[in-house]
Amino acid sequence: MTSATPGEAVPDSADLLVVGAGPAGAAAAAHAAARGSDVVLLDAAVFPRDKTCGDGLTPRAVTGLHRLGMSGLLDGRPRIRGLELNGWGARQRVDWPAADRFGAYGSAIARTELDDAIRRFALSRGARMVSGAKAVGAQLVGGRIESVTVVRDGERRQIRVRDVIVADGVRSALGKSLGRRWHRDTAYGVAARSYVDSGRSGDAWMGSHLELRDPDGALLPGYGWVFPLGDGTVNVGVGALATAGRPASMALRPVVEHYARMVAGDWQLTSAPQRIASALLPMGGAVSGVAGANWMLIGDAAACVNPLNGEGIDYAIETAALAVDMLESENDYSVAWPGLLRSEYGVAFAAARRAAGLLTVPQTVPLLGRPGIRSARLMSAVVRVMGNLLTPDDADLIARAWRGAGRIASTLEDRPPFS
Repeated sequence: MTSATPGEAVPDSADLLVVGAGPAGAAAAAHAAARGSDVVLLDAAVFPRDKTCGDGLTPRAVTGLHRLGMSGLLDGRPRIRGLELNGWGARQRVDWPAADRFGAYGSAIARTELDDAIRRFALSRGARMVSGAKAVGAQLVGGRIESVTVVRDGERRQIRVRDVIVADGVRSALGKSLGRRWHRDTAYGVAARSYVDSGRSGDAWMGSHLELRDPDGALLPGYGWVFPLGDGTVNVGVGALATAGRPASMALRPVVEHYARMVAGDWQLTSAPQRIASALLPMGGAVSGVAGANWMLIGDAAACVNPLNGEGIDYAIETAALAVDMLESENDYSVAWPGLLRSEYGVAFAAARRAAGLLTVPQTVPLLGRPGIRSARLMSAVVRVMGNLLTPDDADLIARAWRGAGRIASTLEDRPPFS
């Protein structure tokens, strides 16, 4: 399969138009094309393209790729067994917890490669690709999208559609034109990543520092990471939590550079951070307007991102499959889709948003982190939460407590997830 080019013709119509060819959109296109739909996958970029991300894959994300049909993609990539947690002079290595639904290993792969691989997989299933074209608006008749306006090289075209899946990322330009609103009163994330040469590029652990400080030594409400990519490099990055009332105003580049110097010895870093890039992340379903009569937002566009670590690849692949299933089971998605998202993720997201909000209070981080990092049992629970490895089927004490916290948090909120 050759790489798509901007010269491909913009079609006049499609059964399903998928806007955004990241993991969510490409996975949705693959599922729908395999079921015989006429699918057009559209993106403003020309692939392969870079994407700001930590590049780590939890066992849940790895399982998602296997279920998609891409089990061979990670052959030869690092088999990551868990997190190496650091902070306040202590270190804990915690394996991913065993779970019936997920495997025992995570991995890591640069988004430049991952996104293009899933996109190519969708094309191999029969989807058509239109690159270098941006969806800028939609024409609605009776509440349904009749056509989508696409601009490429200054030329505007209309694509008539039966259904639309919106997967155009955290800013979601098309989603915004359809009424999507991001609610910043709840916790959101800011993050920056870089690539650094490392002697531990093939390591079996993801590095995570819960005590994140800026170059002046001030404690930040976030964490640092080092994810081994198996190609001689590691992804080194930092993420911080914020709310509208407590915005994250720090400059991220100096924090990344400082963090890389801090972990250089442990991770055998042999170069300065390269290709530093940052991103803003709506998280935990903190958006409204995620569906209409014949359209749905999925993945990052629907804020399906873990509020405690910024992880969203697993949710991207999962919501893609759920959305395509709904195409075949519902005639109107405006109520059914947000209801399904709340059912699948609402309680967990509510608990995580509340916890993330507490972590934006400066005194909370050392109060919880200093004793917590020394408890293997507590850190095991942290890894389950940070790895998105708690499921509705889990019945142990930690899972029940987390769901209970989520239900309580939901009752205290003015606006539930995916409202």
